[in-house]
Parts: sequence; structure tokens; C-alpha cells
Amino acid sequence: MFSDVIIRSGRMRHTTALLFPETANADAKRLICAKGLRAIADGYVSILLPAYLLLLGHDSFEVGVLTTATLLGSATLTLLVPWMVSRIGYRASLLAASGLMAATGLSFASVQGFWPLRVIAFVGTLNPSSGDVSIYLPLEQSLLSQSVGERDRTALFARYSLAGALAGAIGTLFAAIPGLTTQWLGIAPLRAMQGMFILYAGLGISAGILYRRLSDPRSDAPRQPTHPLGPSRGVVYRLAALFCVDAFGGGFFVQTILVLWLFHSFGLSVAMAANVFFWSNLLTAASYLAAPPIARRFGLINTMVFTHLPSSLCLIAIPFIPNLGVVIGLLLVRSLLSQMDVPTRTSYVMAVVTPQERPAAASLTSVPRSLASALSPVIAGFLITISSFGWPLLIGGMLKITYDLTLLAMFRHIQPPEERVTHKRDGQ
Repeated sequence: MFSDVIIRSGRMRHTTALLFPETANADAKRLICAKGLRAIADGYVSILLPAYLLLLGHDSFEVGVLTTATLLGSATLTLLVPWMVSRIGYRASLLAASGLMAATGLSFASVQGFWPLRVIAFVGTLNPSSGDVSIYLPLEQSLLSQSVGERDRTALFARYSLAGALAGAIGTLFAAIPGLTTQWLGIAPLRAMQGMFILYAGLGISAGILYRRLSDPRSDAPRQPTHPLGPSRGVVYRLAALFCVDAFGGGFFVQTILVLWLFHSFGLSVAMAANVFFWSNLLTAASYLAAPPIARRFGLINTMVFTHLPSSLCLIAIPFIPNLGVVIGLLLVRSLLSQMDVPTRTSYVMAVVTPQERPAAASLTSVPRSLASALSPVIAGFLITISSFGWPLLIGGMLKITYDLTLLAMFRHIQPPEERVTHKRDGQ
């Protein structure tokens, strides 16, 4: 309903032009609105999850295990995306994912045992990171690439990421609600946190209402299995392998683990963590706006690499800093730089494959990332239990620098179509 107001109202024309590229259709706008709803839920869950699990009596290692389970489950579901699209289409797949999100929230609100929670984390949609690692991601990415003109593709992915970052920033502030309800209304902390998981379920249902209004590009076509990848197989496999290195490094400090480390190392409160990550997400949103013009000027690969490197250096410095204020400052600087590669990376993958390969490419570059990132939180959780030194940040930062330099060496000469056209025009 909210998306329809934006789409149909003539008085909102200028706002729509600002929020969405000129060639974006109605599906792109609905997808971005749904992304915002889900990001609100992800924003506060990634902060409340470690606090909730610690409140239930689980230790840091078990928090790492549950974080790993969520990422492994997301990767497994994402692997099914090409199969789901070929048989039931995009819209039905997104509706099924929204139903699973609602079930996940209700289950987490009612279950407390470690092993049942581990099962729910694996099969559900909880997101312990500040980015999107769920089954929604390849589905929405593939639909978005079909919902806009080629020249506006990177801009649309930037707005998609921007909507997630802004909504995620708002969502992080929701993490303070349990503390406020406990202080003002006398609600038990456990009950207050369980209420936030019920809200998570409600946001999943709301996103599903938006997905119901999508026009499915495969709805009129016979549901026949398609070959996952064709001529672009080699490029996609090499990219997927590199993305694994990046994601494995990033898994050492996904937002849930980073919050857990700040809890242990500096005694940070949930309310303070909510404020820190609110500003962190706002700076990330600003970086998404900067990514398209930088990419047009310097190219997608250069933008991915040369914004990522300094952010990784910030990570490597943090474990050696004993002052919380300086640590927070470095985290904020990192937030301003580290996510410019998200819309550019997605745009690059969609650009170097054929349109028919895009669903499979989106899935095969997302699944390895999720699998690789799932391996490191349990290691990070163990490291936090034995030392307050920021080993997870140091290891993760070094892995990310390795990824950046290798990506530059391997792919700087493989240009997307729009860059080849620009270079040819400049040469003339």
C-alpha cells in the first residue's frame, strides 16, 4: 500500500525521481519498499540477538554457533533459488520467504533451549549481519536487474542498498525498545525481547503484502528447468571463489559478533550499541549514494577495491586501540567506506553474465558468500571466550585485504558493457 502511494501519486513525482532511477518500473519500487521493511527487522535483531541469547544463559561460543547456523541455513535456502524460480516464479518464492520470516520470529519468541534455537536459526531467516544474506537477496537482485534500463542498473542497486541501510539504521534504534519498556512499563527484559521477535514476524508479513503485488516476469511462461550457467560459468566461478574469501573475513565481525565483542571488551550496553550502529548505518547509506558516481568515473572494480582497502586497515587497527571512543570512530570511518562495493559488486556480476544467467549467477555468487561467512562466527565466538583482544577483527581485516588485491589483479581488465562503451567513446 505504501509503495502504491509513492508510485501513483502525481504530487510525489519529484520524490519518486529522487528515490528511484528514471527507468525503474513499479516492481523495482515495491521491491525497495519491501527491502526497507525487512532491513528494519534485521537492524534490531542483529543487535538484540547476542543480548537475548546471553540473557537466556548461553555463552559467547554458543552465540557464535547460532550465528553460524543462521548463515548456513540462509546459504542452503539461497542455493534453491534457481530451482524455485524455474518452477513457481519470483513472486511465489518471495511470498514463501515472507511466510518463513514470520514463522522464524514467532518461533524465536517462544523457544529458549539451545538445540531447538539452533534448528530454528538454520531453517529460518534471521540475519546476524548488517547486510542482507537471506534467500531474498538473489531473488530481489535478479528481479531488480529486469526492472530498470542498463544505464540505471548501478544506480538502482545503490538505491536498493541505500534503502536497506537507512531502514537498518532506524531498525538499530528499535534495539533500545526492550530496555525502555522494562524501565517505563516494568515489563520483564525477557518478555520485552520476545516481543521484538513477534514484531519481526509482523514485518515479514508486511513485506509479503508488497510482494503479492509484483508482476512475475515468468508467470506466463511454462515452468521448465533452466541450465544454471552457460557461457559465463568461468567468470562466475572465479568471482564466487573470491567472494568466499571476502565473506569468510567478514564473518569474523558480522554485526552480531561485533556487538558481542563490544559487550565483552568495553562493557557496551544494548542502548549504546543501538546508537553506535544507527550512525554506522547512516554512514553506510551515504556511501551507497556515493558509489554510482564514483563507479561511473573510475569503474566498478576500482570502486570495489580502493574503497574497501582503507576500511580493512581501520579494522586491523581497532584491536590495538584501548580507548572506546577511538574504536567507535574507526568503526564509523569503516562504515563510510566498506560498503561501496555492495551495489557495485552486484551490478558487476549482473553485467558480465547474460540475462538468462542472472538468477543462477546471483545465487551462485550469494551462496558461497553465505557458506564462507557462516564458518567464521563460531571461530570468532570461541576467540572472544578466550581473549578480549580483537582477534576476529584482525583476522577478518587481513583476509579482506587479500581479497581486494586478488580481485584487482584478476578482473581489472574484464569490463561491463557500459564501461567498454564509455572507453570506446573516450578513445574516439
